[in-house]
Amino acid sequence: MKFAVHTLGCKVNQYETQAIEAILRSRGHSAAEPGESADLVIINTCAVTAESGRKSRQAVRRMQSEHPGAVTAVCGCFSQLSPEEVRALAADIVYGSGDKLKLIEDMEKLSLSRGKVCVDDPFRRMEFEKLPAGAVDGRTRAMLKIQDGCVNFCTDCIIPYTRGRVRSLPVADAAAEAARIAGEGFSELVITGIEIASYGRDLPEKPNLADVVTAVGKAAGDMRLRLGSLEPTVITGDFCKKLAALGNVCPHFHLSLQSGSDAVLKAMNRKYDTATFFEKTELLRRYFPNCGLTADLIVGFPGETEAQHNETLEFIERCAFSSMHIFPYSRRPGTKAAAMPGQLSRAEKAARAHSAQAVADRLRADFLNAQKGRTLEVLFETPRNGCSVGHSGNYCEVAVRGENLRSVVRNVEILTVDGEMLVGEVV
Repeated sequence: MKFAVHTLGCKVNQYETQAIEAILRSRGHSAAEPGESADLVIINTCAVTAESGRKSRQAVRRMQSEHPGAVTAVCGCFSQLSPEEVRALAADIVYGSGDKLKLIEDMEKLSLSRGKVCVDDPFRRMEFEKLPAGAVDGRTRAMLKIQDGCVNFCTDCIIPYTRGRVRSLPVADAAAEAARIAGEGFSELVITGIEIASYGRDLPEKPNLADVVTAVGKAAGDMRLRLGSLEPTVITGDFCKKLAALGNVCPHFHLSLQSGSDAVLKAMNRKYDTATFFEKTELLRRYFPNCGLTADLIVGFPGETEAQHNETLEFIERCAFSSMHIFPYSRRPGTKAAAMPGQLSRAEKAARAHSAQAVADRLRADFLNAQKGRTLEVLFETPRNGCSVGHSGNYCEVAVRGENLRSVVRNVEILTVDGEMLVGEVV
């Protein structure tokens, strides 16, 4: 049978989608070509914001329109949170954020499965669901999911209620998957999870994130490693020392900041303050000179004052991030923040997002300009306008002349900056 998949949301969803595709192929199915009608369509949804939910519903309708008559299967965080809402979209099979193998089996049953809703209680999940590491079609970097679930319960976040408790892939299994992926010729492996800073707390030996990254790094051979989003609390001197010693960890770290105001961080139930966060950025820069530090930021949180917003602007300036993802606060039913007083208007949140983005854009330009004259290691991914384009270890987009470098890692001397892209030559 022919299948088509649409994915929304985070790298974990991307990882789970590529695993679904790999399993379907191993069972004799194939991906529908562009313009070809599929027998099975899968929409892997996201629920991190109200807008994510809207886009998930829209994706279901679009896939049904593009593939009339196909069995429609919906999975992921949005269907975990709102299964009946998804069922009302005439989805044939509704799963949540777990049981991908069972989802595939039900899809194959076709008519027997139409109308089935199978959404569990995520907090009853006790074991990590092992899915094959790999890459989405056409990608040059592979992904390895080492952890699922989150119990931080930030007041604005719905994800703990869609993913459940922390579950981790054992260290030996993670290393074995890394070795297998290295053998397939990939040059980069992204280590991902819902909250990888919590890795290992559910395992008997209580390994931590540094332990599993060390094991994966040793098994990965020449493959470089890139870490997914990190909670600042996991960054210690020992953590940095172990990762730097591996030699193949990309000098790029994405940190979950969310606010630069201590009062707002407390209201969000974050587990750090700005002083602690800044110490973590300094640690990373000490062990990984010229590293890219990127961050998530939420502006317009309930009760956030103009003065607190200005504190945030001053703080992100001090941190000198290389790039930022900035989001206006999205009110999510079911979270504590949704019931908090002091909800800001959409216009005010948009204005604050705009002012934060202006600072982030200037910091981005400063970081890119600071790369001129440096030599960066680049994994090339795509040909574009007579050039090969890829990403450096510190996560800058880099272009060089010539189109025959896809999936190759080369050292590049950076000559100039062209908008958001670095331009250089292979050395």
